[in-house]
Amino acid sequence: MQILVRRFLKKESTSGIILMIVTILALIHSNSFLSEYYNAFLHTKVTFKIEDLFEISKPLILWVNDGLMAIFFLLIGLEIKRELILGHLSSLSKIALPGIAAIGGMLVPALIFVYFNWGDEVAMKGWAIPTATDIAFALGILSLLGNRIPVSLKIFLMALAIFDDLGAILIIAFFYTHDLSLLSLLFALLFTIILFAMNKFKITSLVAYAIVGTILWACLLKSGVHATLAGIIIAFAIPLNAINEKRRRFSPVKSLQHHIHFWVAFYILPIFAFMNAGIDLRGMSLENSFNNVSLGIILGLFLGKQIGVFTFVFLAVKFKLATLPKCTTWIQMYGVSVLTGIGFTMSLFINSLAFQDSDIFYYTDKLGILIGSILSGILGYFILLGTKPKKYCNID
Repeated sequence: MQILVRRFLKKESTSGIILMIVTILALIHSNSFLSEYYNAFLHTKVTFKIEDLFEISKPLILWVNDGLMAIFFLLIGLEIKRELILGHLSSLSKIALPGIAAIGGMLVPALIFVYFNWGDEVAMKGWAIPTATDIAFALGILSLLGNRIPVSLKIFLMALAIFDDLGAILIIAFFYTHDLSLLSLLFALLFTIILFAMNKFKITSLVAYAIVGTILWACLLKSGVHATLAGIIIAFAIPLNAINEKRRRFSPVKSLQHHIHFWVAFYILPIFAFMNAGIDLRGMSLENSFNNVSLGIILGLFLGKQIGVFTFVFLAVKFKLATLPKCTTWIQMYGVSVLTGIGFTMSLFINSLAFQDSDIFYYTDKLGILIGSILSGILGYFILLGTKPKKYCNID
């Protein structure tokens, strides 16, 4: 198990470093002579049409946000399913601390954003932006610290991020659904039933799940429910364990997770970051850069996440609802709490749903995500850099 965890951490950490590089490239493109070509590329219209029966026509950026990110959510769903049944979330004692920490890490940032934007109907749509944690970036920071940080604390961060992702899924489903189409919803329900019937009848062909899942994605896209939720539905329909034609046990969930993790970590998330992190800073001034929306996001990520996570962890341990991860000190826990303020990809994704990728706030919403995430990453890194491993404890 520890070998698998180490491999996962290594992939996530490398992905986080790539995301940093891609973000810098996006900022260069959007703030140089390349900006005209960059924006034209983002809004290139791509159309998929089947005679007069079916048509999807969207800018390229929305194909990425609605399409490729559905594969990202498929991976999240597969990870959640495995962890809930077999892994680090498979018992109450294992889920208690990261689950409680995640609640605090979502609640306090949301309250901070609401405090700054109460009464502004448009701005309030972004209340969920600072509630997210970017696991790839956070683990990328931890990887720079090497063996100074115990594996148990990295596993805690992974588990917390999984709960964060689960919270984001529920938020998207309940709060970012618009103009529902009853007919498309009925078709989506039909194909959801087909997926779980395939599970019931022990169908293990991933190609079959991909075909039905793609149709489900298209139905959700037309229904008004965000299409990325198709990824979660498909993940929970795929069998965890099965027997192949050679009468050998294997895991379709594990197999699919293994095959798409590389593509998500090294292609899909970097493409998403490149398409969404390009902020034109040339027309910004100090005065318009720090409006109520950007302040709510910055302080929500930088202060809200660390206060929420650390306070809820402290209370959980104090009232004996959970215990600190093995070989972890309180200062290390605080450092990791700060790192949860790196929202980045998930915050950008929720931001695109909240404000429909418009520049209504002159990109200060995206700027707030970058500032809050960078401040959290820098402070969290230096706090953890100054810590020492717990005495008489094997941190591995």
